Amino acid sequence: MHKKLLAASVFWLVGGTLAAAQEQTLTISVYGFAQDEFSEALYKPFEAECGCKLVVETGNSIERLAKLDANKDAPVIDMAVFSLADALAASRKGLTEKLDTAKLSNHAKLYDFAKDPNGDGMSVGYTFYKTGIAYRTDKMKVESWADLLKDEYVGHVALPNITTNQGGPVLSMIGKALGKDRPDLKDAMAAVGEKRDEFVTFYVKSSQLVQLMQQEEIWAAPMGHFSWAGISKLDLPVGWATTKEGDAGDMNAMVLVKGSKNQDLALKFMDFWLSTPIQTKIAEMLIDSPANKEVVLAPEIAEKLTYGADVANKLTFLPAATTLDYREKWLAEWNTTIAQ
Repeated sequence: MHKKLLAASVFWLVGGTLAAAQEQTLTISVYGFAQDEFSEALYKPFEAECGCKLVVETGNSIERLAKLDANKDAPVIDMAVFSLADALAASRKGLTEKLDTAKLSNHAKLYDFAKDPNGDGMSVGYTFYKTGIAYRTDKMKVESWADLLKDEYVGHVALPNITTNQGGPVLSMIGKALGKDRPDLKDAMAAVGEKRDEFVTFYVKSSQLVQLMQQEEIWAAPMGHFSWAGISKLDLPVGWATTKEGDAGDMNAMVLVKGSKNQDLALKFMDFWLSTPIQTKIAEMLIDSPANKEVVLAPEIAEKLTYGADVANKLTFLPAATTLDYREKWLAEWNTTIAQ
């Protein structure tokens, strides 16, 4: 009799919990790319597991961050994903909650740099990528970021504009190669500025690079590895440079919105996203590189992503605080030194 009562009680509790979850709606704010793939690999499986409904809002970071700020007194978003700089900006504005990582069972599986990427306990990295140099292996030899400034190469090089996500990290790596790695990037900009008229272009969209490379207007360009797939498919001898300074690294992170009424469910969703099976599926679909170090990928998949401890441990991350604190100064220096 007692066993029957206990079983009935457990059934009632579980049933009640599921019923409560079924009534919940989790609203997330994410980048707009690959939403069909994310729906298949992440959203629908989570809905099936939690019995809840996901509402997905998309847009660029500026718009999404502005919406969080506009609704800070009555949040309409439960969790969001941003670049590290925007995640830190949200934290500084008081728009996010400190993460209770004890509720993230997959937190320990992350690379160390993804566990608390901004050092404030307010975000967790879910994907990272490298920025390096794609180049024509038959035209040049690239062993250092400083090689992009060599007289025999500079007339065949495209660099990112400072307004792009790659602008700051690329200049930082050039400064590192020159032995002048300063957060204000003045030395790197001065070196680039001396040859500003010789560069092919300072691009604002990485999609430009495939055409420029295909038309042989450029031999080399620093780029995020997410652009490598298009370059590597060209019928040209191209490679990803192995430089003595290594590659720059960047990351996207999850944040929990302050004042959200669904914080526990948001944490469950974050944990689900960070799990080995989901990170593996997303990687195999070539959507994002995994921040979960337990993910194992086939070589033909791995080479198309930023993957593995050997790659991860050699990346140089430009601190988000540096980007936020110096962004306006970088732009002013760029306009004076390079864009004049």
